[in-house]
Amino acid sequence: MTDTTDDIAEEISFQAFEDDCRLLGSLLIDVLHREVGSQFTENVERKRILAQSAVNMRAAGMEDTAELLEKQLATEISRMTLEEALALARAFSHYLNLMGIAETHHRVRKARNVAHLSKSCDDIFNKLIQSGVPPQELYDTVCKQEVEIVLTAHPTQINRRTLQYKHIRIAHLLEFNERPDLNHEDKEMLIEDLVREITSIWQTDELRRHKPTPVDEARAGLHIVEQSLWKAVPHYLRRVSNALKKHTGRPLPLTSTPIKFGSWMGGDRDGNPNVTAKVTRDVSLLSRWMAIDLYIREVDNLRFELSMNRCSNKLASLANEILLKESAPEDRHSESWNQTITRNHAKHYNQQTSALPAQLPAGADLPSCTECNDGSPYRILEFPGNISHQSDQDSSSSLRRREDGTVCQDNNYLPQSPRSSLTGSSKISKSSSSQLLAQRKIFAESQVGRSSFRKLLEPSSLQYPGIAPYRIVLGNVKDKLMKTRRRLELLLEDLPCEQDPMEYYEMTDQLLEPLLLCYESLQSCGSTVLADGRLADLIRRVATFGMVLMKLDLRQESARHAETLDAITTYLDMGVYSEWDEEKKLEFLTRELKGKRPLVPPSIEVSADVKEVLDTCRVAAELGSDSLGAYVISMASNASDVLAVELLQKDARLSVSGELGRPCPGGTLRVVPLFETVKDLRGAGSVIRKLLSIDWYREHIIRNHNGHQEVMVGYSDSGKDAGRFAAAWELYKAQEDVVTACNEYGIKVTLFHGRGGSIGRGGGPTYLAIQSQPPGSVMGTLRSTEQGEMVQAKFGLPQTAVRQLEIYTTAVLLSTMRPPLPPREEKWRCVMEEISKTSCNHYRSIVYNNPEFISYFHEATPQAELGFLNIGSRPTRRKASTGIGHLRAIPWIFAWTQTRFVLPAWLGIGAGLKDACDKGYQEDLQAMYKEWPFFQSIIDLIEMVLAKADIPIAKHYDQVLVSESRRALGTELRNNLLMTEDYVLVVSGHEKLSENNRSLRRLIESRLPYLNPMNMLQVEILRRLRRDEDNHKLRDALLITINGIAAGMRNTG
Repeated sequence: MTDTTDDIAEEISFQAFEDDCRLLGSLLIDVLHREVGSQFTENVERKRILAQSAVNMRAAGMEDTAELLEKQLATEISRMTLEEALALARAFSHYLNLMGIAETHHRVRKARNVAHLSKSCDDIFNKLIQSGVPPQELYDTVCKQEVEIVLTAHPTQINRRTLQYKHIRIAHLLEFNERPDLNHEDKEMLIEDLVREITSIWQTDELRRHKPTPVDEARAGLHIVEQSLWKAVPHYLRRVSNALKKHTGRPLPLTSTPIKFGSWMGGDRDGNPNVTAKVTRDVSLLSRWMAIDLYIREVDNLRFELSMNRCSNKLASLANEILLKESAPEDRHSESWNQTITRNHAKHYNQQTSALPAQLPAGADLPSCTECNDGSPYRILEFPGNISHQSDQDSSSSLRRREDGTVCQDNNYLPQSPRSSLTGSSKISKSSSSQLLAQRKIFAESQVGRSSFRKLLEPSSLQYPGIAPYRIVLGNVKDKLMKTRRRLELLLEDLPCEQDPMEYYEMTDQLLEPLLLCYESLQSCGSTVLADGRLADLIRRVATFGMVLMKLDLRQESARHAETLDAITTYLDMGVYSEWDEEKKLEFLTRELKGKRPLVPPSIEVSADVKEVLDTCRVAAELGSDSLGAYVISMASNASDVLAVELLQKDARLSVSGELGRPCPGGTLRVVPLFETVKDLRGAGSVIRKLLSIDWYREHIIRNHNGHQEVMVGYSDSGKDAGRFAAAWELYKAQEDVVTACNEYGIKVTLFHGRGGSIGRGGGPTYLAIQSQPPGSVMGTLRSTEQGEMVQAKFGLPQTAVRQLEIYTTAVLLSTMRPPLPPREEKWRCVMEEISKTSCNHYRSIVYNNPEFISYFHEATPQAELGFLNIGSRPTRRKASTGIGHLRAIPWIFAWTQTRFVLPAWLGIGAGLKDACDKGYQEDLQAMYKEWPFFQSIIDLIEMVLAKADIPIAKHYDQVLVSESRRALGTELRNNLLMTEDYVLVVSGHEKLSENNRSLRRLIESRLPYLNPMNMLQVEILRRLRRDEDNHKLRDALLITINGIAAGMRNTG
């Protein structure tokens, strides 16, 4: 509804949307009538009508009547039994989820049906060319662009994965319902399918009963790749390539990767003791296993598709080399042909038939262009033995035997040895035949024979006069992939794994090489149309996902590294590292980094926390930069924080390479300081300058990281620290300062944005966010997190994922080639400073300095109960404290979103804008809104949040749950909200909230008849639960209301 869409002004067809909502709603009522009874459905309808009437009265300005209706609704809810309340909460929660599914479906539908989609590659490339950008410059910029989307396991995804998949199936059924060729019978079957899905959802427990482990969270991230991104990426890259070709005359290079993916799932150990070195290792291996498994499926499809024989000499030579490699040992013996066949039956049989698919590969019956619209999982169709008739015909159609024993393929020939050129004309003696049967019996009864039984159902290779070269090469690729997968399974099971490195894939280039050879061969033979099909898609997947799908970042707090160095320096009688001043730390770290000896003695005994840091660095050394991405230091504040991690990495690599007897794989991980608090953001530029002034570090960046310094800025903690407005301004200035610092030393910079899902944590529409960054901060490179429920919302369906990837691409491209405007005059910066200072002081005076606020927060919100949700593996607090300071930003935002007050996103802003207007800056503010993208984005996002806030609902929480002595604070905060609304409208010039986004306002209004009763139910359940804390049924009911409100608000934290 808001944060889950990246185009806040993009509208949907409301007629069709409302039709689908009515359909899903009526089917849900039918299911409830059957499952619960008619009395319950009448009760649901009565509550909905009361809520709808109150909404209508309020919209008509009849506040008193609306209040009476809401009191009547609240009274009826308070009289419900626990069982009735639980069922009502479930019913409204599921309906809100169904509305969300319909909304997403219609956004996809709108994007698919619009001829000229705004912000698409075609649209933006055309605008840039029309504005005077030379085609070559556009082409080069797109090809060099590097965007990385980092998926995180932040605990804001409230729906169980089981329900997410059921929701996806309903979305596919809605899509199927759009088809114009459905007859009456088809429609009836579709309705039956929808009823089955809704019944299944109703009968499924919507609550997680156990906290997920970090590995569980990582698996969820990998499932997003498998179910959506795997299909979306080739489709997205085709769009980029087609648009480039249209506007520049040249397609996107096949291995160009404008977007890649990273992950924090299993690597983010900041405040999460459950993420250990072993977890990181296992998740990295699991990610590799998933990548290889997906590639095996794709290679199977390709082997089925590439049945042709015409190929280049280079490919023919490789195919022959593969065949000769298997027969080479026998060539050195003077055994008869029959004896060789007999003795090596299994070996030859498996090798020769590896070029032939054993079964119809999943999806092979569908053209590759349908993948983005095919919502079904990979299907396994057992189809043994009878799929090769066409292959038989194709294989023999263009082959003829030469006198030298080679097979001619339209002037490109595939040489074969006599034994490898199996034909049906070979003569086998009776005795040899008996021996062969005996050998076959022994083989069939053996373990290997039983496991290969299905292969016996395939057509015998002896029937073929020749084998398609692409199938031989791809068969070899599959064989290596399967060995790679088995090796990873052994490593995951901690079993010994001794394999020849030539028999498995370790690096992306190793897998790309034979695929590119096949591509070049098809092109050289005039079969470009074949080359640009599944094969091109697979090559693009390999280039994008590599061997790991998503490189895993590591993240740890700076204090943990200082604690580790304390232990080392104390053990070595060098003093206590953390007690040294910054200059002494830098001198020590630089000296050790220049040295060649390890620092950490093997005999050192340390605490469990220190050991975990050392073990993590060791795992980083073992896996290297081929599997891992960045090492992010949270709460970074000094240059020594970065050098400390560089030293720990160096020491671990020296130790590991000494044990291995060879260099560690890959390179050291790039170390990324994360500046989060306002104080640290203000010092970010100085820290980077200090780092780059150190010769060793600057040379290290140039030599090992291609002259790129990466810096991360955090939106969540800065917002919790200073309020949203002040945090946004400090983030803007910090980015400007970091870019300037890097430019001073000739170092390129990549900014990594740690955005949350909600506005209060820096979330919001991607396009708007990127377009409002400081000029020069997005120069063809960007990293950004996508967290929690945003991952599913943006990338859960292939079609939405394609749209999101295009938006990232075009937004970064525009910011690079046509950077956003800076503030027009210095006065605007002064105005921003004043607003920021006033808003921050106002925010902190309430949140941190009002002694009543903490108690009010705990009473007025379900914050204390959020821990029962089991939506994340990490604790809700960094340290054992009841203060706001150590509370994580997610539960802080989550709790206020539940009450519909969304306080962290707007508190302080009204005071800041009022102060500026009182000082005579109103016209300046209006000009800033019109001309400065950064300021406009702040106001638009705040306006969006205010449109979702609901004062009567927030007041209801206070009246029922808050102690009478603290209700005055609630009244003050609600007045604050009204003031903020007034001044935001003054600045924007709008008459009412969301005037520039009527689609958003209408969507919000459509949810209120279901969302308002959910909030009233939550208030009543909280009231009862706080008197009976051990009542598990009440707790379940509360958690269901939390789910429902999150669905209605379309975001959590």
